[in-house]
Amino acid sequence: MNRRHTLLLLGAAALFAATQPVASYAQTSGEPIRVGEVNSYTGLPAFTIPYRQGWQLAVEEVNGAGGLLGGRKLEVVSRDDAGKPDDAVRVAQEMVSNEKVALLAGTYFSHVGLAVADFAARNKVPFVAAEPLTDAITWTKGNRYTFRLRPSTYMQAAMLVEEAAKLPAKRWATVAPNYEYGQSAVSWFKQLLQEKRPDVEFVAEQWPVQGKLEAGPTVQALAAAKPDAIFNVTFGADLAKFVREGDGRGLFRNRPVVSLLTGEPEYLEPMKDEAPEGWIVTGYPWDQIDTPEHKAFRDAYQARFKEPPRQGSVVGYTTFKAIAAAIDKAGSTDPEKIVDALSGLQVTSPFGPVTFRALDHQATMGAYVGKTTVKDGRGTMKDWHYADGAKYLPSDEAVAKLRAE
Repeated sequence: MNRRHTLLLLGAAALFAATQPVASYAQTSGEPIRVGEVNSYTGLPAFTIPYRQGWQLAVEEVNGAGGLLGGRKLEVVSRDDAGKPDDAVRVAQEMVSNEKVALLAGTYFSHVGLAVADFAARNKVPFVAAEPLTDAITWTKGNRYTFRLRPSTYMQAAMLVEEAAKLPAKRWATVAPNYEYGQSAVSWFKQLLQEKRPDVEFVAEQWPVQGKLEAGPTVQALAAAKPDAIFNVTFGADLAKFVREGDGRGLFRNRPVVSLLTGEPEYLEPMKDEAPEGWIVTGYPWDQIDTPEHKAFRDAYQARFKEPPRQGSVVGYTTFKAIAAAIDKAGSTDPEKIVDALSGLQVTSPFGPVTFRALDHQATMGAYVGKTTVKDGRGTMKDWHYADGAKYLPSDEAVAKLRAE
């Protein structure tokens, strides 16, 4: 065979391959559907380890029920981002290029989530942001390829403002970690509270570096401002230090505290009998919710991991249930079809029905709002209610304007 005949045959083979239904082959092949998952496992294990166990349970349930797209298994390629945006983008690139993942999921810190969202938009890869709460990820910096599960800082601030506005307090102080999440939470809380209560003023702000709270000076500065009430956004080890020092110095005596995320068992239970009493919080009273969907999840989680679920467990579980539902709805692993399927997708979560809104890709998952207390030597919640996330969003017109900015 001469060189001309060889080239003609190769050209015909290439033309034949290019005309074959690749998408159809991908749907019926036995290869697993791979999801690239990135999170701050070493940076905040109290949340991310239960989160990982949550998505592991979801993946096991999906695969145990026969998988997706005619029997293909769901497979997760997981990487640690060390809480750093550059690391998150680097591993996302590696998973897309080398691991051939169909979509990305995860992240915890808001600045990390924003970096991965930007990567997703530039590379046209679907990204389901599980935990980062910054409003920017679905609003001012929102894009076609990014969706977010948890209620944002705006939504949770609005839930807390509803309760804070009932307090007689007029002079408020705030303390929050000095990065996107903390800044956004304080900004929205101030704006929304002053809209409901024009008589309110904010007399002090403290902005500790995340994970490096100097409790003594922080508490002293807040006390010196003589506020009537405090809005707290610290979490994790910073929260425990703030509570201990504040109790010791009498900062919380006869002074209401409204606190974001503090009712989540990841942060509340480790404080044991030192947990604060009577703080108004968003959280997760895992042992008190008896809806059918939550009981089924809690029972399955406890049977699998021999421990109770945490907020992270619910987030990880629902994130991957949503991913599976989107792939099933799309009928394909094509990125554009998955994005279209996620837009307006309705899924059942342990908290009830959740919809990823077509308008901004923000899910309507809510949060539990109540008060902290100590029971049987551990922190928990009382007097709680479920705040449906769909009721704590700005108007469609306001969101459309934010998306256009």
